[in-house]
Amino acid sequence: MEYTIKEIARITGATYEKLIPATISVLLTDSRRLSVPEESLFFALKTKTNNGQKYIRELYNLRVRNFIVNERLPEFNEMPDANFLVVKDTLKALQRLVAHHRKRFNIPVIGITGSNGKTIVKEFLYQLLHKDFNIVRSPRSYNSQIGVPLSVWQMNEKHTLGIFEAGISQPDEMDRLQPIIAPTIGIITNIGEAHQENFFSVNEKCLEKLLLFKDCEAIIYDGDNTFISHSIEAACLSHKAIAWSRIDSDAPLFIESIQKKENETTIVCTLLGLSIQYTIPFVDDASIENVIHCLALMLYLKPTSVHDPFKFAKLEQVAMRLEVKEGINNCLIINDTYNSDLNSLDIALDFLQTRSAGKKLKKTLILSDILQSGTLPKSLYKKIADLVRRRGINRIIGIGKDLKEFSHFFDIEKEFYLTTKEFIQSNAVRKFKEEIILIKGSRRFHFEEISELLEKKVHETILEVNLDSVVHNFNYYRSKLNPETKMICMVKAFGYGAGSHELAKTLQEHRCDYLAVAVADEGEELRKEGISIPIMVMNPEFSSFNVLFDNQLEPEVYSFRLLDALIKETERKGITYYPIHIKIDTGMHRLGFQPQDIPLIYEKLKDQSGLTVRSVFSHLAGSDNQVLDDFTRQQYERFIKAASTLEEKLGYKILKHILNSGGIERFPEYQMDMVRLGIGLYGISVSNEKGLHPVTTLKTTILQIQEVKKGESISYNRTSFVNRDSRIGVLPIGYADGFNRHLGNGNGIVVVNGRRCPTIGNICMDICMIDVTDIDAAEGDTVILFGDELPVNEIAEQLHTIPYEIFTSVSSRVKRVYYQE
Repeated sequence: MEYTIKEIARITGATYEKLIPATISVLLTDSRRLSVPEESLFFALKTKTNNGQKYIRELYNLRVRNFIVNERLPEFNEMPDANFLVVKDTLKALQRLVAHHRKRFNIPVIGITGSNGKTIVKEFLYQLLHKDFNIVRSPRSYNSQIGVPLSVWQMNEKHTLGIFEAGISQPDEMDRLQPIIAPTIGIITNIGEAHQENFFSVNEKCLEKLLLFKDCEAIIYDGDNTFISHSIEAACLSHKAIAWSRIDSDAPLFIESIQKKENETTIVCTLLGLSIQYTIPFVDDASIENVIHCLALMLYLKPTSVHDPFKFAKLEQVAMRLEVKEGINNCLIINDTYNSDLNSLDIALDFLQTRSAGKKLKKTLILSDILQSGTLPKSLYKKIADLVRRRGINRIIGIGKDLKEFSHFFDIEKEFYLTTKEFIQSNAVRKFKEEIILIKGSRRFHFEEISELLEKKVHETILEVNLDSVVHNFNYYRSKLNPETKMICMVKAFGYGAGSHELAKTLQEHRCDYLAVAVADEGEELRKEGISIPIMVMNPEFSSFNVLFDNQLEPEVYSFRLLDALIKETERKGITYYPIHIKIDTGMHRLGFQPQDIPLIYEKLKDQSGLTVRSVFSHLAGSDNQVLDDFTRQQYERFIKAASTLEEKLGYKILKHILNSGGIERFPEYQMDMVRLGIGLYGISVSNEKGLHPVTTLKTTILQIQEVKKGESISYNRTSFVNRDSRIGVLPIGYADGFNRHLGNGNGIVVVNGRRCPTIGNICMDICMIDVTDIDAAEGDTVILFGDELPVNEIAEQLHTIPYEIFTSVSSRVKRVYYQE
């Protein structure tokens, strides 16, 4: 859907000085999510902690030209080709625009609210109805004051059903969301204590939620929940109510019985007098209730859709809040750190019970203080202790001030800590054995750190990093240099994919003179890991000055704008003689001053004391290419002239450097005071020198071997067929791990037991297939994707790229294993 900027100005009631014609299709509230600048309208939202107007210049530089702001600033005059619509409240303008958009569509729209289960019900409905309707729905759990309008904005003429969820945390919020969703059918899942602190009572919160349904033709809810039933009556919505019940046989949807088995539940019910049976692949109470909400909705919206019980049997759990993973020492981990309130705790404990059925595992709860409950702590934790006891929990580990204070309410095996850090540092974290552990905590307690420690690492794809090879390659290049020549080692981009921390520690131990990173944050992380040698930042950002100074990181300076800003900042902070590195552009034409800028650089530096020039350098454009040797020599001549002039004018010694890895190999006579070692450190020679050792080996294992008959296809889209009876190995690595998709369909090879095997079929996100018909291979065998037996250069040639891309493409989810012989 598209709107002209003139239409948007009218709808939002904005004022403006001028309007340049523009068409808008994307509403942007987060500058980091920019995708289509020309069609984006940025709402500069103002919150307690931030103001979107400070990102306008950045977005303007990224070609965004349409903005809604709450005041006009003088700097907007510097952007004459941009539209600035001024409104009193940018959030209300966003909501008003989307409420107008919603009115254009006359289709059924389902609005879902409640304390828990909104997203699950929405996703279940999508699974059940997507073949009957063209559905637009909230992405993920976009149910806030910002999330709802961004969700509804997706509606277009092709949609025949909308499903949107709405959440609130304060009074009056639902009144603003109602016209945006304008549901024709409502579902209220349940009412718990989440976000209770901003409401006078649970009744007040429930009535606020029910405002979403004031114009609905029908409201679906659990008729056995007397609190919700009474609230619907109080809101004068009873005439719209469609209640399902386990008790009232006259209800439109009467649940006759619920029979749980090991991995499934059978629901026998009567729908408008018709008896029918459904089997669903869940046994926890929350999922059962969510499915019944869906059943009632479908019965009202499209009665024929409930006649196919098989679609319910195919429902998939929504992986959003509860994660079940194998843990250390035969433990089972249930990770539920999405939210924390009494109602969701009860749901999670019920889930724990179903997961522990038939397993001889001790039931343990790791729980944080529950925040924003609206209940006095003494009353809250007494309820929690009762709930924990009823659910048969054997041990509780409580983390937080309130839990520790009220620990006496718990009469089971127990331990209490004030902070997550205190717990992690205790011996308790290493003593878990044969337990089913529910990890339930508010986000601010960072329980993901606990989950990480307790989870069994099962990903069988690893990147081995040989630190001995790092040292060998470092010394190999150092042997080509004069003893007094210094070396900068490049560890940017996570150490070219190998992991910067361990590499930096090894290089520091072997007396590397300098390290170089791309941005200040990378340098800050190295300082946190105990790296003390000088660190050069190649691409310093203006917002990173504090990080630079606080961590003694030395910035490359490539423009007068950056130089002026650094001078000004050092003066403001009272910093003197801070080291910088001046970059001269001698033909690369990327970053850098021009050689003719040297006199002005000197003029700016001579009367200030905040900065001192540690080095001056340039970058060779083609040191690895013999055809470009004349150009390389020209670059050197330009550089040495400019660098010498700057040193002479400043009157003190400046380190000079121009050689990269290729330059060290092919032009050692130009080494001057310092060189920069990059790709060579990682075992790649640009001139095919034989003395380097590969540093990294990417390896995985064969998960399964499939016996495939002649003529069958492999993987997505049937792009590869086997022309004989074949054995196909399945590997747990895909393009999300960094195994390039273009290597599929026989374009790539891997090594198994010393033998090369071709890929077959398309590379998937997490999986790929290889043909092992002609080799002796078994499930569990090691597979090399690059390393000693399969050089990265060979893969790069196949992909028409460079080794740098292969190295840096290895995903962060691939575990790095460092070793020394």
